[in-house]
Amino acid sequence: MLKPSGPGIYDIIQAFRGVNSSFLTDQHVPGADLTGKWIIITGSNNGIGFEAAKSLAAMGANMILACRNPPAWEMHPTAAVEECRAISNAQGHSSTIEWWEIDMADFDSVEEFCARWIKCDRPLDILCNNAGVAPPAQDIVTKDGFEMAHQVNLLSQVLITLRLLPSLARSAEPRIVCTTSCIHHLGLFDLDHFHGGPWKKGNDYQDNKLYYQMWVIELQSRLLRHPEYLHITVNGVNPGFVASSIWTPLTTATDLPTHVLKLLLRFFAITPQQGSLAITHAATSPELGPDPHTQRVGAPNGRGGGKYINRIWEAPARSICYDAEARSAIWTKLDEELKLRDKGLLDVLGL
Repeated sequence: MLKPSGPGIYDIIQAFRGVNSSFLTDQHVPGADLTGKWIIITGSNNGIGFEAAKSLAAMGANMILACRNPPAWEMHPTAAVEECRAISNAQGHSSTIEWWEIDMADFDSVEEFCARWIKCDRPLDILCNNAGVAPPAQDIVTKDGFEMAHQVNLLSQVLITLRLLPSLARSAEPRIVCTTSCIHHLGLFDLDHFHGGPWKKGNDYQDNKLYYQMWVIELQSRLLRHPEYLHITVNGVNPGFVASSIWTPLTTATDLPTHVLKLLLRFFAITPQQGSLAITHAATSPELGPDPHTQRVGAPNGRGGGKYINRIWEAPARSICYDAEARSAIWTKLDEELKLRDKGLLDVLGL
């Protein structure tokens, strides 16, 4: 019986280490030649997702900017596409860059997006699961019946990944980059309240980031049991404390916590461009890909996979992330909520 587990002093220290404002340059993240590669990056019209998309465009990638029709304070995806195309063209590339609409708060939208991609019959080289929402001021329930942050930051991330795994498997060196967070160190592992709810008083965000990082490690371990998936790399990345519009809904109030948040964003947060380097590093770094000779990940003579990356540096995840029983329990919970087995996603993929 797995008991609820909260953070300890060591976890709090690790969470603060994730709030890292070190300035990174092209020497730290030189990138790679992505000409001809296909990348899907969610939440890429805004913040770190948009900055990562611009960097990947400069490297020659073909990209699908997977975004919702956004609120007024965010750039519209059509404008993001135009800017990425201009960057790509300026570097001498003739890449395909498009906006495909997806709403991570709507499972039907996620399914439609995945079906559209599969119908294209292309290998997918890199999936960047970047879309996310900040903890809302009040509980919002989606049409699918889940708390908003739980569905957007966890459930839909799992669904899109498993749906696209067959396409990723067709690529020579596929990668999955998942934007988790250093805040996962402060999450509460509690299977009895896995889906969140009002009793948690806004703690869903760090809890879901914890479950997400646990799932990342568990997914990699399960991929390694199947020969057709040995070459897929999946890692969780912490972009740092970033001053992006993800915080905009939380900065409209006039109470003390809001003023504190504004001060932290002004004086301690890094820019979206700096935060985006966590994504581009995980997507392009040789150390986080398969071994070039064996095409294996995480096995003897393999590299990368199942890691927590604090910006561009490998770091320890929360200790419970390495508990195989706890990770398996998270996998079971996700199966129950997403009905993965009923959808054929577990049987067909052999996971």
